[in-house]
Amino acid sequence: MAKILPAQIKEVKAQGFLINRGTEEFSGRILPSGCVFSAEDLITIAEIANRYGNGKVAFTTRLTAEVVGIPYEQIENAKAYAAEHGLYFGGTGSKIRPITACKGTTCVYGNFDTQALAKEIHEKYYKGWHDVNLPHKFKIAVGGCPNSCMKPSLNDFGIEGHKAPDYNMEACKGCKVCNIEKSCPMKACKLIDGKMRIDTRICLTCGVCSGKCPFNAVKRHDKVQYQIYLGGTWGKKTRVGTPLSRLVSEEEISPLLEKTILWYIENGNSKERLGAVIDRIGVENMEQSLFCEDLLNRKEDILGK
Repeated sequence: MAKILPAQIKEVKAQGFLINRGTEEFSGRILPSGCVFSAEDLITIAEIANRYGNGKVAFTTRLTAEVVGIPYEQIENAKAYAAEHGLYFGGTGSKIRPITACKGTTCVYGNFDTQALAKEIHEKYYKGWHDVNLPHKFKIAVGGCPNSCMKPSLNDFGIEGHKAPDYNMEACKGCKVCNIEKSCPMKACKLIDGKMRIDTRICLTCGVCSGKCPFNAVKRHDKVQYQIYLGGTWGKKTRVGTPLSRLVSEEEISPLLEKTILWYIENGNSKERLGAVIDRIGVENMEQSLFCEDLLNRKEDILGK
């Protein structure tokens, strides 16, 4: 086969195939739905690796399966085989990148079903907005609690589940061994003069203490609120995401995400990450735009930019 041209490398990179250093072979990224592959998916991925790659598969930080060593002439065959089995390659370019989520769906610390939300976002935004070009890459992460295992604050749009404790101080009996004080990972609870006292400056609303008091001084409840982080990045230019000034409800997440993307398209320069745009224009400007309907009202005009 003739030498692969730079234009060909660029073309397949946009489809999720990255050239392997020092070779004319590629690694192709296969995306999960909801951050989880089924056992059948893994069998298919292994078959793709054996048929079209070098038999090796790696997993990326964005939870995609990367089939290594695919010759250029086998890329179309690999894509076709994946599609026959309900899988597809992608996850590159100045677009919405693969959605990531922690194991909050099953984790004892998870405050909500993280993988279900990730799947919803994947379907609506990764797939639904796949043809929308952005100023730069845009990463979304879903975290189940303030343990932050998936690092939502280091993504362009990070979602983190919180459960604010429901305190009933009158129910506190001043137990010698306070289960709330004992369970709080931040030591925000202290027994002072025989009564529970909470330092709200320290409390992360992680929900760990909910339901631990036998007298319901801290009631168990199912209401989840979400901290949204904007403009986080990692690597050469690290920027911790800017938290929105208040926690939001589940119903607010999708509109806020859509407005964030529209704001980014309207205000971002080419190759400028969201965090840099926020720093240039101002957090107040962005938050004001996110908590009104102007961006959604102008959606068609912004996308036609």
